[in-house]
Amino acid sequence: MKKQILLITLLAANVCAYADISDISNFRQYSENFASSGQPSEKQLKEIAAVGFERVVYIAYSDHKNSLDNEDRTVKDLGLEYVHIPVDWSAPTKSDFYLFAGAMQREPDKKSLLHCQVNFRASAFAFLYRVLYQDVSVADAKADMNSVWTPNETWTDLIIEVLEENDVSSGCAGCDWTPAEH
Repeated sequence: MKKQILLITLLAANVCAYADISDISNFRQYSENFASSGQPSEKQLKEIAAVGFERVVYIAYSDHKNSLDNEDRTVKDLGLEYVHIPVDWSAPTKSDFYLFAGAMQREPDKKSLLHCQVNFRASAFAFLYRVLYQDVSVADAKADMNSVWTPNETWTDLIIEVLEENDVSSGCAGCDWTPAEH
């Protein structure tokens, strides 16, 4: 009986932890080992660790008004790997994306959360990573990205350049690459 109560308690804790994670701004779970989101709180980072995430990748500037103070220390203290690649919102580069992809490819099966402030940068990088490294179709990855936002001209140009550089067509049934006005 004690084992059953303990098991029920552990299962309930996991469900509650996941519920807290899904409350992170624009949280998207793409696979068992890859998710993206907006800025998590310190409590949500603890929940991320509790449900088995092993790496946090942050791709905005640490001095952004909504950044979590000492996120690097918080994440490291939780025993997770922390990668910070400051990506300029108004001038993202292919190099920024390839730095991110390189960090992910060192251990591609490591359960990872990619985040920025609202999941615009992160969902664009997640789109590219999933298409180029995880064999997700352009249509499926674009639908997931568009559930968060429709990239503006700057980000659309970057996405298409990276795809073309990797001999991947941006065309697909239902894919409209008309940039949004942001």
